[in-house]
Amino acid sequence: MASSSNAHDIARAAKLAFEQSQLIPSQERIKALHATRDELETLKDEVLAANREDIKAAQIEVEAGRMSESLLNRLDLGKGDKWDSMLQGVLDVAGLPDPTGNVSYASELDDGLELYRVSCPIGVLLVIFEARPEVVVNIASLAVKSGNAAILKGGKESNQTTRVLSKAIAAGLSKTSIPSTYVQTIQTRAEVSSLLELDEYIDLVIPRGSNSLVKSIQNSTRIPVMGHADGLCNVYLDETADVDKAVRIVVDAKTDYPSACNAAETLILHQSLVSTVWPRVAQALLAAKVNLLCDPPSLDVLRALVDGTQNSSTSGTISSDFQNLVQGSTETDYTTEHLSLTISVKTLPSLQAAIEWINSHSSHHTDTIVTENEEAISAFVRGVDSAGTFVNASTRFADGFRYGFGTEVGISTGRIHARGPVGLEGLVIYKYMLRSKGKAGHIVSEFGTGKKQYKHKPITATQVPF
Repeated sequence: MASSSNAHDIARAAKLAFEQSQLIPSQERIKALHATRDELETLKDEVLAANREDIKAAQIEVEAGRMSESLLNRLDLGKGDKWDSMLQGVLDVAGLPDPTGNVSYASELDDGLELYRVSCPIGVLLVIFEARPEVVVNIASLAVKSGNAAILKGGKESNQTTRVLSKAIAAGLSKTSIPSTYVQTIQTRAEVSSLLELDEYIDLVIPRGSNSLVKSIQNSTRIPVMGHADGLCNVYLDETADVDKAVRIVVDAKTDYPSACNAAETLILHQSLVSTVWPRVAQALLAAKVNLLCDPPSLDVLRALVDGTQNSSTSGTISSDFQNLVQGSTETDYTTEHLSLTISVKTLPSLQAAIEWINSHSSHHTDTIVTENEEAISAFVRGVDSAGTFVNASTRFADGFRYGFGTEVGISTGRIHARGPVGLEGLVIYKYMLRSKGKAGHIVSEFGTGKKQYKHKPITATQVPF
């Protein structure tokens, strides 16, 4: 698409496309999404062939130690139901309510003077991500539906796939009145560096990827940045945790997709469970070939089971995998995003200690408690300072598609504007629209002491009546 243009031209074209698109009806945006989905299906073989080339090149990088295995795992667009989910995500976004033009506040300031707070797009989004080529389609869909223009930069490891996906998106847009420069892709880091300086054109930067990527972006621009640096998610097994629930939830949170940012990286045990629930959970994790980085209490129990000094029906399985998969933890393990079949284990004396531990060690992404105690539930979901606080559920549910957002542009761990999986609602802000119906209009000098007073009478409205 626009990768051969210089950064200034790309950004300026995106801003102009955004401005030109604001009077286009929402039905046209829906039409564009359906057309894009059809073009993707038409180009499926070409996309997957390009993806295989990217994977082949990435495998060489992994074998040379220049790329992580987790990054390679995220690259495969043909894995499982990823392709079908990507296409369904486009249709899901198309079917969601229009997030723009909605009234969240309305007031009659004076007879014939009405004020409305109305949702509107942010503007031009610059989205930078690594590997996962489906992000191109996810973000393009959300941008088009929410009325935002977008400039997308994938990692060099997915360049071939991105090129074909971009061709399909461009073809879909060409069948509508939406400008062809509404969604653009770039290929080089030099273009990114230049774009990060263009705050007169770009309104929001959304980085998706490694800690180093996000921090580098945050330190390189005056443009607001929305993203998360790490996915340090915790599962806490409270003293009333049901053992079967604990096994199911911990294993799913760690093994369902280990390289995802919503996979569990630390398992926290209430100390009362170390000799009871923990061995069962450890057995299930070891059966799934998960490496356990254990603190002294949790490690001592497993050693005792292996040595036969503690009775347990699980000792046989633990013994067979103990030497290869279990070792002591270090302090840095609890602030490391493993992104693999590795989990750190920490034993703590109380729920309050667990909350304090999570707040000081997590990345404020998503954390879950396994418990049967209502007071513990209430304390955990309120006390843990994260974008998602779950009860008896896997951290892997932290996802825009699973939340019903169609897809997501990313997950925000910040505290301003949007938090957690960012769907359509996270891609709109608002403006105030004021209209006078007075014969002579309205002026401020007519109000004040001894003059007219503001009515501030609420108006019932969901849409602006003009």
